[in-house]
Formats: sequence, structure tokens, C-alpha cells
Amino acid sequence: MLTIGLIGGMSWHSTEAYYRRINEQVASRLGGHASARISLQSLNFAEVRDCQVRGDWAGSAALLADAARRCEAGGADLVALCTNLMHKNFPALEAALSVRAVHIADAVAAVARREGWTTLGLLGARWVMEETFYADRLAEHGISVVVPDACGRELVDRVVFDEITQGRFLATSRAAYVDIMRDLAARGADATVLACTEIGLLVSPDQAPLPVIDSATAHADLMVDLALQDTLVGS
Repeated sequence: MLTIGLIGGMSWHSTEAYYRRINEQVASRLGGHASARISLQSLNFAEVRDCQVRGDWAGSAALLADAARRCEAGGADLVALCTNLMHKNFPALEAALSVRAVHIADAVAAVARREGWTTLGLLGARWVMEETFYADRLAEHGISVVVPDACGRELVDRVVFDEITQGRFLATSRAAYVDIMRDLAARGADATVLACTEIGLLVSPDQAPLPVIDSATAHADLMVDLALQDTLVGS
């Protein structure tokens, strides 16, 4: 079994979900007392958020690169960044490592391809929805995106940073997200990617009006696939 490196804390709520999902999947696939080998670096989100607010992407890149090196020093054979937005700094993260960094959008794309979905509604922080770094990565897999309108993007972003990354999951916000998903479906989305790793803690698949890809779950599952590839082939 390879050792999975996780760079988390952005927020810790979704990092906890990653840890649980990875270990549940390893236990399910290997049985017995099996659990995952994990090297975890959990950052202080307040420091990362300060960089975001100030637009100091070089500063956040330095924080992530340092965490990546610490993951690798702790034995990681492959590394996941447990947040969608901070994949804006993925090139710096990848450059800091001598082992593989696994992009979250590649995990999302793998699920979409398996299901035959070619157009995804995109919900996440405003940078994820409004900039191209995330959509461009999906486009490499032949997947296009639709995003909420300006009011919808403002609401989604506000809920991300004022509520769910602080562990607040409100029924009113859930209902608002569901309404936005309905609009994305009407505009041609085959499914919605929950491109903030906490959104899956707010809106479950059975509450959504169209299929969803929980980016955190997809990413965690891909890491397990890669970590166990040789183990399962040899079993």
C-alpha cells in the first residue's frame, strides 16, 4: 500500500471527511483491520484565508509548497490537496514534490467520464467559478462547465466562506443551493460538481435536483485507487 499525503485544514471539516472516506474505502476493499497509510499536514486556514483576501497567491503557494514537502518527508508516495480553490496554486505544489500530486479536477473528470456527463454545473468559491484554472483542467478531459449567474455566484461564495468552511450548515442555504442547481440543470448541466470540498456536507445527493459529483469524495476515492493499485492487482 502506498502512503497517501493529504494537505488539509482548508477547512478541517472537509479534511475530516477525506480522512474518513479514505479509511472506509481501504477497509472495505482490503477487509479485516486494514486502514490507510496517511501523511497529513493540516494548515491553519486563517493564514491561507488571509492570503486569499489580500490576493497574495504567492504567499499561499509558499504555504502549500512547504506543506507538500512536509507530506513527502513524512513518507507520502502521492499527495492530494484537500480543497478545490487552492488548486489555483497547484503548479507550485507540484513543483515542490518529487512524488505525484493528484489534481482534484482530474478525479471529478474521471467520475463524469464514467457516467457519460460532458457538461457540469460548477459550484464553489468565486475564483473557482469565475477564473479558468479549474474549468481549463476539466476541458482537458473534454468536459465543459456552466456557472451560476452573478447573484448566484455571490451567494454560493458567501455561503462557502461565511458558513460551511466554519462548520455552519443552514437549511436556508441548502435550499438556495438547490435552487441554483435547478437553474444549472435548465441551462444544460448533466450534473453538478460540488467544487468546494464542504458543499457535500451541506447538500447530499438525495437533496439535489440533478446528479452531483462531490469533489472531496471523488478525490479521496481516486487516491485510494492509486494507493492500492499494486495491492489489488497482486491479490
